Amino acid sequence: MIVIAHALAVTCFLAAAGLAAVPFARPIAAPVRGVVWLLAAGVAAHGVALGTFTHVHGVPPLTGLGPALSFAGFLVALSLLVVEVLAREVSLTLVAAPLAAVLVVFATAAGMTPYHEPSGLRGLWLGAHVLLSFLGIASFATAAGAGAMYLLERRELKSRRFGAIFRFFPPLATLDRVNHLAVIAGWLTLTVGTGLAGAYSVVYHAGHPVKVIWALTAWAAVTTVTAGRVVAGWQARRAAVVTGTLFVGVIVLYVAFRVLDTRSGQFL
Repeated sequence: MIVIAHALAVTCFLAAAGLAAVPFARPIAAPVRGVVWLLAAGVAAHGVALGTFTHVHGVPPLTGLGPALSFAGFLVALSLLVVEVLAREVSLTLVAAPLAAVLVVFATAAGMTPYHEPSGLRGLWLGAHVLLSFLGIASFATAAGAGAMYLLERRELKSRRFGAIFRFFPPLATLDRVNHLAVIAGWLTLTVGTGLAGAYSVVYHAGHPVKVIWALTAWAAVTTVTAGRVVAGWQARRAAVVTGTLFVGVIVLYVAFRVLDTRSGQFL
């Protein structure tokens, strides 16, 4: 059931991205309703997969490489669905929906095997840290996606081509606002999540240097962009470039740690 639900979620996410790309092939209005329904179906199927996992294993999908990747993909898809419903346009689906699908595919390939962590108050503490940290990374991914779209549309306008990107993408101001709000949301949740992780390590004498380095790197990246936008008053283009660059750096660092780490069965 878990594998089938995951496969259905991946199919819906990719179908949503494909439908969102139709206006690039022919001049039609953005199929907002169809894309939103496909995203909603994918999120629902993904939720069934995670709910079934929790029922079968007795633990939420927050630890273990496969479950954690799947949960991260779910948060990306859910965040995307909320943004698209509120904005009533679906261009961000072109970036975020395939990202959610890739995370689910990797999760399935890694195996949906939980890495059992302590229960009780200690387990709740750890779970809250993981949940908030994933929310922060998902928000960071949303900000990076909006920033990438901003740069593409800005380049289109400067070249005076006024092609499909100009017709289909939302206004530059909207993309900049999504980047701004998502970065702030990512900083808030990742700050609390990282703080809980630090306190957890001190109280229970637990933690791994790799986890600490990556968590602090991700937090520093989000903090840099947040400070630039809120304190230094970065303009939209600079914020978009820095957001995308730092997000890619965080992901590359994670992949490097996963390749070099000899432990198995854990997200990091």
